[in-house]
Amino acid sequence: MGARYDHLTLDERRLIYQLREARLGVPRIAERLGRHRSTIYRELRRNWHRDAEIREMNGYYPTVAHSAAAGRRSRLSKLQQNTVLARRVVESLTMAWSPEQIAGRLRLDGAGASRVCHETIYRFVYGPQGRADALYRLLPSRRHRRRVRYARKPKGLFIPDENTIKRRPADINERLIPGHWECDLVGFRQVFGQHKLTTLVERVSRYVILARNPSRHSAGVMAGIETGLTALPPEWRRSITFDRGTEFTSYPMLRERLGLQSYFCAPQAPWQKGTVENTNGRLRRFLPMETDLATKTDAELTALAYNMNATPRKCLGFRTPSEVFASWMMGLPANAIIPSHFS
Repeated sequence: MGARYDHLTLDERRLIYQLREARLGVPRIAERLGRHRSTIYRELRRNWHRDAEIREMNGYYPTVAHSAAAGRRSRLSKLQQNTVLARRVVESLTMAWSPEQIAGRLRLDGAGASRVCHETIYRFVYGPQGRADALYRLLPSRRHRRRVRYARKPKGLFIPDENTIKRRPADINERLIPGHWECDLVGFRQVFGQHKLTTLVERVSRYVILARNPSRHSAGVMAGIETGLTALPPEWRRSITFDRGTEFTSYPMLRERLGLQSYFCAPQAPWQKGTVENTNGRLRRFLPMETDLATKTDAELTALAYNMNATPRKCLGFRTPSEVFASWMMGLPANAIIPSHFS
């Protein structure tokens, strides 16, 4: 008996049914069909009809088994085959339910054969039928194209180990010495163009410097940082911490021109530069996403930085960043009170 790997035919399934009715065992049935007995066992297990209401109807039926096998081989998805289920999914999407919520609700309702996982719903939405009906507009993200799962290309920079945040000295982490900065970019609606705002924050004093950028190109970002820090003495520009955005590609120039050592957060971990992230959140009160930065003058941005540096901070014992910054600059004790107009 040679090995065969083609699918069982309807005639073979009818013969299986007849031989089972004659109470022949699986090995004898396999021998009659010229199949391996595992094929017969697998056929009976996969295509056994189960009736939840009439248990007497449970059994192996050739036409039912053949239809079930053909259905599994069909290239149509479950939602393409089941129009009632597809209609319910679309109705739920129109009610602003996410695919995960829809799938979870179907499980909760005990939908039986009508249950479907959220991945199937996403494939249906981004499949030919879903695209024709623009179902992606009903998703929370409203993305026209779906992102590739498990294979997203990492965005950002390749950072040498010595520039990673895990190599940053403990005295920086513990805010023991001034002169260590964090940097980030603040963006606005694309309709207003490419203008960005560079935010520089000193870790000990929380002192803020703002720099305008016509775009997020790295050379312009680095030039803004250089302009903001170049007037400070060397002990006040020791290091700077970034995330892994491509706008910071030209970081080596800061070491060449200012002696600044650069450190970078771990991938997908901007919270590791929490000081500047918190500052950006405070900035949004004055510069929301709807701001057209091109209409803001340099004097207005300078005034905004001045006001932020003159605001008492709980983390500084309700002293202002300007006071703490000035006390360090003048070599005074950290808790010295300096007039808050210092800038």
